[in-house]
Amino acid sequence: MNPAPSGGRRPRIGIGGMHIESSTFSPHRAAYDDFRVTRGAELLDRYAWTRPDGELAGRAEWVPLLHAVSLPGGPVERETYDRIKGELIERLRRAGPLDGLVYDIHGAMSVVGLEDAEGDLTEAVREAIGPDALISAAMDLHGNVSRRFAGRLDLITAHRLAPHEDAWETRERAARKLVERLASGRGRPHLAWVQIPVLLPGERTSTRLEPAKSLYGRLAAVEAMDGVVDAAIWVGYAWADEPRCRAAVVVTGDDPVLAVEQTRSLAREYWEMRRDFAFVGPTGGADECIAEAVASSARPFLISDSGDNPTAGGAGDLAYMLGRLLANEDLAAGRATALHPGITDPAAVAECFAAGPGATVRLSVGGGISRGTADHAAPCELTGEVVALRRDDPVGGDLAAVRHGGVTAILVSRRKPFHTLADFGELDPRGYDLVVVKIGYLEPELYALAADWRLALTPGGVDQDLARLGHRRLVRPLYPFDDEGFEVPHLEPLLL
Repeated sequence: MNPAPSGGRRPRIGIGGMHIESSTFSPHRAAYDDFRVTRGAELLDRYAWTRPDGELAGRAEWVPLLHAVSLPGGPVERETYDRIKGELIERLRRAGPLDGLVYDIHGAMSVVGLEDAEGDLTEAVREAIGPDALISAAMDLHGNVSRRFAGRLDLITAHRLAPHEDAWETRERAARKLVERLASGRGRPHLAWVQIPVLLPGERTSTRLEPAKSLYGRLAAVEAMDGVVDAAIWVGYAWADEPRCRAAVVVTGDDPVLAVEQTRSLAREYWEMRRDFAFVGPTGGADECIAEAVASSARPFLISDSGDNPTAGGAGDLAYMLGRLLANEDLAAGRATALHPGITDPAAVAECFAAGPGATVRLSVGGGISRGTADHAAPCELTGEVVALRRDDPVGGDLAAVRHGGVTAILVSRRKPFHTLADFGELDPRGYDLVVVKIGYLEPELYALAADWRLALTPGGVDQDLARLGHRRLVRPLYPFDDEGFEVPHLEPLLL
């Protein structure tokens, strides 16, 4: 049992972690410059609860270590991972004795040459901080929870909403539970852990819809039970080809029997409803979705280019949807209008800046990262007028908009998601008939904007049609890759 800090002193709690989700099917590689690395006062300012007026500010001595966060992408380069891991571990060792650590991670990081990146990182963190300090992890529900990883933790929680409108609430919960635990002196609770042989994309497990809405809605009631500290469900990360990728449940508590019972109950419910999970919106192929949008009177009509979603790990450089938009006669002729932002192509952007506003440019767009990997990664030939230029976007770098007929493409020099109205700059998406965004389920502002929408099942590194990707290293059987003749799995939790 870990005693409470002696002499009435505040506990010393470190903050650190490495946050990215990585598609092993994406040709992108995450390098050091892709990460925003924060330390010191800047790291403390990242969280509301560490500030002088924050709820937890006076209850602990917060020790900022290092936090690295990147837009999702492909696997992390090994040199980059080793550099960030090395600095985090060194800062942990130099921090002196810590009572605990708020471990701010995603949970679906892949690293070139590693099979379980979070397991590897967490083993090193545990060794550096020592066996007595408590580690409280805050995670994305699309992370993977291997036994190797979970066994090095003391507290663990995850988002309960998808889209993740509760991301900062999750981090605060991880910190608050840790502070309360240290103040009580009760030490490490029991972790009841089980994996479920189901692996579904996030777009089929959104908490906006049943059954995920009710399943995740149970967690607060489980957490409130006497003897339970926290309850969490992970759907896993479907676009990595690793043995750890699958759904999981962990209930943390002081009552081991109750923790096991609740973990078993949640896991069995997840398994039993596996076939009930549906896509969060109407789906179709690219041409089908475009035709429906053009024919509709709903404006603006949004379409998700889901297979190349950079916030799920897509390369963000595929011009496949642009090609399909230009192939539509109504759009090409300007009888309908479409805005398609976010195609990463620094060379094409540079050509637009060199030509200047109003110039006609002939571009070969897309495929800079993905070219040669598949037929859908071929560049798209685009001739059009440069209608907008923007320098030094904090995320996308330089941006250029090119219009052909009724189709306007926004090209970016660095991978950039378009989730809010502000992301579009001067090109207001409300002024177009169609808006085609590299995204999966719609983030809140886009969801509110859409008069109607479709989830286009497009190819790419985060293809929603998992069978097209060609997983080879998953532990089978695994739903939905296997279904007929699938025996009921043994969902008996382990106490870690």
